[in-house]
Amino acid sequence: MSTTRSTVRTAGVAVRAMLVFTLVLGIGYTALVTAIGQLALPWQANGSLVTDAEGTPVGSALIGQSFTDADGAALPEYFQSRPSAAGDGYDGGASSGSNWGPENADLIEAIRQRQAAIAELEGVDVSEIPADAVTASGSGLDPHISPSYALLQVPRVAAERGIPESDVRDLVASMIQSRDLGYLGEPRVNVLELNLALDRLQN
Repeated sequence: MSTTRSTVRTAGVAVRAMLVFTLVLGIGYTALVTAIGQLALPWQANGSLVTDAEGTPVGSALIGQSFTDADGAALPEYFQSRPSAAGDGYDGGASSGSNWGPENADLIEAIRQRQAAIAELEGVDVSEIPADAVTASGSGLDPHISPSYALLQVPRVAAERGIPESDVRDLVASMIQSRDLGYLGEPRVNVLELNLALDRLQN
């Protein structure tokens, strides 16, 4: 009898503890962190959404996207992103790299094809093409390109839009983000934000 009573009491304590911790940690903590995020960093907490001139969300500053037509061909009036190995490209639900090593034959062939395509699109020699232009990031979602790749695209974008190269080059320079905290990472350019600024430049 005492054993049964003890078991019931222990089960009751366990159930009450579970309910308390569910309320405190599952609901209370989540609500607190959400509130702090919305008050202190609302833009980041809501996905770092980037909007166009009309205020319509067109993407996230944290996830890259392609600037191509329905057939996958580069839109020449826009700056191009780096390649993506996430799903069909920049798929947030399939974030990953290719896992190909530097001596992998498929990777080498993919890089050669990308180099040839970029050399033709930009009218430059293969030796001028930076590494990030032909290789995917580890996540497959990197929204940035190097300043050197952005500047490589300036003549083509300027010609397509009928804008002086100096204006487009100045725009790129103004969009270069420095290293985080002054020493983490590399200088970079967010392609979506650059293309939106480019559209505003002409309007």
